[in-house]
Amino acid sequence: MKIKAAIITVSDTRTATNDLSGDRLATQLAAIDAEMVERLIVTDDLDDLRDTLSTLAEREDINLIVTTGGTGFGPRDNTPEATLAVIEREAPGLSEAMRRETAAMHPFAMLSRGVCGIRGMTLIINLPGSPKGVEECFEVIRPVLQHAINQILGNTKH
Repeated sequence: MKIKAAIITVSDTRTATNDLSGDRLATQLAAIDAEMVERLIVTDDLDDLRDTLSTLAEREDINLIVTTGGTGFGPRDNTPEATLAVIEREAPGLSEAMRRETAAMHPFAMLSRGVCGIRGMTLIINLPGSPKGVEECFEVIRPVLQHAINQILGNTKH
């Protein structure tokens, strides 16, 4: 089953012309032959982000939402809280693996509060806001993404 993805860049300052993390994520998704269905830039406002995540997760043409940004300790970093408000089931192994693997290279990776989880038939993954962080974290989860989507969509054979 094909991955049909939405990218959400969470930022108060990014625009379509300077969204380097979103660009990097789009390249990573294209490399695994995911179909790009939607790409948005949303402010760090908790309510707006929560509503956007909820709306996208309910769409039948999207089975993966990947966010970039808003996962740190800053006062407007609300991505984990918005995601937790929307998901029905957590997928902690994904976020744990990303933190573990990237912290071995960069100690500041321990400061990422990103979470992952499932709402309905959609996997939601939080990535950091830097292009390098996006690339490194995506490489950690790349080997399991297709299998995760297949399971969510009901193909549970191993």
